[in-house]
Amino acid sequence: MTIFVPDTRRDGLLLPTLALFGSQISVNLGAAVAKNLFPVIGVEGITAFRVGFSALILVAIFRPWRSPLTRRDVFNLVIYGAVMGLMNLLIYRAFQRIPIGIAVAIEVTGPLLVALLASRRLRDIASCALAVFGLYLLLPINSAAGRLDPVGVAYAFGAAACWALYIVFGKRASTIAGGQGVALGMLVASLFIVPLGVAYTDAAAITPHVLAIGLVIAVLSSAVPYCLEMLALRGLPQGLYGMFSSAAPAVTAIAGLLILGERLTSTQWMAIACIVAASATCAMSARGK
Repeated sequence: MTIFVPDTRRDGLLLPTLALFGSQISVNLGAAVAKNLFPVIGVEGITAFRVGFSALILVAIFRPWRSPLTRRDVFNLVIYGAVMGLMNLLIYRAFQRIPIGIAVAIEVTGPLLVALLASRRLRDIASCALAVFGLYLLLPINSAAGRLDPVGVAYAFGAAACWALYIVFGKRASTIAGGQGVALGMLVASLFIVPLGVAYTDAAAITPHVLAIGLVIAVLSSAVPYCLEMLALRGLPQGLYGMFSSAAPAVTAIAGLLILGERLTSTQWMAIACIVAASATCAMSARGK
């Protein structure tokens, strides 16, 4: 008689993995909606809506003042919140200048670098190389693909650097119980993003309709995904988190197709297949980590 013994390590990865992919779906739907609002209130205004509303929602839900913080917690939260806010601003500025799928393909080099540095297995390095090849196919680096705005590319790489730091410090902040970490981190981000948005936005453009869309963007792009990412960061190894995050360009491309009507070429689909295959390979090897 064969007795089935569940693999608790494998099963324990399922929920945080689903949380991470749910986060990617939500944040990219929000990004596609936000891009349509750029001409109305600008990038800084959209970012302020996203971060400000998200901070209010998360603070109201998790009430982070209930438990004391250590000095180390405060340091990690300040860095985590600062890079979170800057990452939001930089990627939206990139979206304004280059297609969102390409911007996220560049941005994902941050998690890929974290995954490579955290890896100790040849299979993981090969998976990372496959994901990089997928990004190579996705990026228009040849003359036939057209020229990208260099400022937009620079913004996207800046967001990539912030994403790498977000993974490192988010992992540390995720140890704070009850969702306090993400709520306090978003509050820190709002302290400099919201004043920036106020300074750059015309008050006459803020109508009830725009406010409603801003609230939807905040929920889709920050409140929901950052809560899910905290669950993912707590349950996944840092390298595996970075590797799974490489699927972000695929999710973004799908969101762009459904909401913005951005169609994919065969080369782009091949790139997506490479990225997804790399993530799946890394997931299979995670059993032994």
